[in-house]
Amino acid sequence: MTGAKAIGRGRSAVVYLALGVLLIVGILVSASIGQLSIPPTEVVGAILRGIGIDTAWAPDSDVTTQALWQIRLPRIVASLLVGLALAIGGAVMQAIFGNPLAEPGVVGVSSGAALGAAVGIVLGGAAATTFGMAGLAFVGGLAATALVYGMARQGGRTEVVTLLLTGIAVNAFAGAGLALVVFAGNTSSREQIIFWQLGTINGSRWNEVAVMAPLVVLGLAASLHLARRFDLLALGERTAGHLGLRVEQLRIVSIVVVAVLTGAAVAFVGIISFVGLVVPHLMRMLLGPSHRRLLISSAVGGAVLMVFADALARSLVTGADLPIGLLTSLIGGPFFFVLLRRARQRAGGWM
Repeated sequence: MTGAKAIGRGRSAVVYLALGVLLIVGILVSASIGQLSIPPTEVVGAILRGIGIDTAWAPDSDVTTQALWQIRLPRIVASLLVGLALAIGGAVMQAIFGNPLAEPGVVGVSSGAALGAAVGIVLGGAAATTFGMAGLAFVGGLAATALVYGMARQGGRTEVVTLLLTGIAVNAFAGAGLALVVFAGNTSSREQIIFWQLGTINGSRWNEVAVMAPLVVLGLAASLHLARRFDLLALGERTAGHLGLRVEQLRIVSIVVVAVLTGAAVAFVGIISFVGLVVPHLMRMLLGPSHRRLLISSAVGGAVLMVFADALARSLVTGADLPIGLLTSLIGGPFFFVLLRRARQRAGGWM
């Protein structure tokens, strides 16, 4: 048993190290590429200078420094936070539903956020500003989640199947509401709504990161605090209950955590699909079902995926910025079909 634990810890260390290296490489690559090419050494020098450490690597040009600190670094940090939030949200959803096909969109967060942002765009004025749209998107996501859970709860309990079916219904309702809002808007509003739905990190600024970061950190801390309980829940609801776990309370708290994480992620950057589905499943394949390791690796893995996806979005087409949600869907769509096939072959099992 001790040998098995040592092997598990060794594998975890290798995975963590690989993810850390990939994250650093992704940050340097993303900061270096663009219309203004910046050598990785100057990126490191500019970052060190920004925190008060002068080195020979620091760029001589103020234009380079401004481009990094005012445009690229806020965008990179935003992509890291979004990837972390969506991946953690997916891992938590899969834990409480006991299903590898679960992801944050199931409880209506994404569709509710899209409806809220669309209403802000059509209303115009203060509601159509970045923070106005983000606020309405956040409220819409939380409202949709509350509606799903309220409708699915009966007799003090919530059946997983009922919750999933209710989520489908609320997602359909929010989609209809979104279509109505698009129909009511003018041409400019329609274009903005469609672009927001595709997801983009272009234009992210430090003030937006400052709003997003505390919510994401809070959600991550809450998820790690619940990791041991997720392990108990994996034994089955009845067994977990006999061991003292309050399953219903855990589900309520977990869904609120997912709503906060996903709402914070999509409020500023729009709908980004499949990150919460793909990353936790890959980490589970590498590290096994222990939720503390799974949550930590999913957080870093989500950040890695998003920072590389954002770099590709800026570099695949010269002079254009592809919607990042488009790229994640191209990655996640085929992976989802693979998961469906595996789940069907193994009668809905984890692996």
